[in-house]
Amino acid sequence: MNPSSSLADPAHPAHLEYVLRLGDSALILGQRLAEWCGHGPMLEEDIALTNVSLDLVGQARLLLAHAGQLEGLGRDEDTLAFLRDEGAFRNWTIVELPNGDGRHDDYAFTIVRNLMVAALMVPWWTALAQSRDPTLAAIGAKSVKEAQAHLRHASQWTVRFGDGTEVSHARAQAALERLWPYANEWWQTDAIEQHAAQAGIGPLPADLRAAWDATLDAVLAEATLKRPATTGFISQGKAGQHSEHLGYVLAEMQSLARKHPGATW
Repeated sequence: MNPSSSLADPAHPAHLEYVLRLGDSALILGQRLAEWCGHGPMLEEDIALTNVSLDLVGQARLLLAHAGQLEGLGRDEDTLAFLRDEGAFRNWTIVELPNGDGRHDDYAFTIVRNLMVAALMVPWWTALAQSRDPTLAAIGAKSVKEAQAHLRHASQWTVRFGDGTEVSHARAQAALERLWPYANEWWQTDAIEQHAAQAGIGPLPADLRAAWDATLDAVLAEATLKRPATTGFISQGKAGQHSEHLGYVLAEMQSLARKHPGATW
């Protein structure tokens, strides 16, 4: 980050948008991983993915609570999570995709996505720990340890799949091919991210690409998987333009809160 004379102003709309992107992405990926609860391929993995999901939801709660404070409209983390419509969410498109490509969930798809996201979030949280926003810095310092654990888990399973059987290798490679274009959304810098970097709020995602590439290349080499070709596709989830999948995620996630607004338990 390169702090300028423009300090991290809580009233600046880009500050709020930057935090929402992180919070919404953690929330939606956490929700996707929660779908594996009770359906993991083995008991140990059922528990492991549930723990990753809980970490992400915990991060989302901290980030969305902070977003509510920045917004100043009296909305807390629950309101932001459960009472916003699809177009108001700022998560990356990659996290809202179903846990597989087809009619059935695919554990290789889930693992490869976790690898790609965690490989980004380790350097991102590390940078955020130095944020001029003290709340965001505290969240970053806490969350980097969780992201490191997520990265270890996903890396080990990617290698196991890629360097395993012919079927597991094919599934991991297919997941990589399907997911790879969605990473382009991270590297496309916009005005929100430019302001965040200039104000010392957080890093430009594009500046984290070298670290991400190095991590992915090392894991893929050990897994005997091929790095997919670059495409021109750029998803726009962080700008509020989502795939057809997010609405289904929100319908399930928000149904209880919308049916009983204001309820506590």
